[in-house]
Amino acid sequence: MAEKSAGNKSIDELRAEVADSRERVGRNLCGLRHELDFPAKFRRSFREQTVSWITAAAAVGTLIALAPMRRKKIYVDTKSARKTQKKLVETGFALAALKVVASLARPVIVQFVKNRLIDFAGKSRGKT
Repeated sequence: MAEKSAGNKSIDELRAEVADSRERVGRNLCGLRHELDFPAKFRRSFREQTVSWITAAAAVGTLIALAPMRRKKIYVDTKSARKTQKKLVETGFALAALKVVASLARPVIVQFVKNRLIDFAGKSRGKT
């Protein structure tokens, strides 16, 4: 059932066949690398057809610049606008109050940090 042709060939013939097969695989791999080298293809194409590429780029740029932009319509509900304005005023008051509290608390925080650093520096000098 199975072919016994391999038994009829000499070792030299098999080695020659394997070498030929390796050579074909190498050529095919080299061709595949050449076909999949897209950056080199683009560079070569640009070198050979520079005018066409520049013309195409200018045409695409012109289309993008001159294409009418679709304007989006926005519908505003007057009731929600009033609510938004009320929230904005509340947020403004909250930020103003926070700023006043922060300006009042800043000297206390600075003094606290300063005392901690002085205590820490005094303790580290005493240990060494």
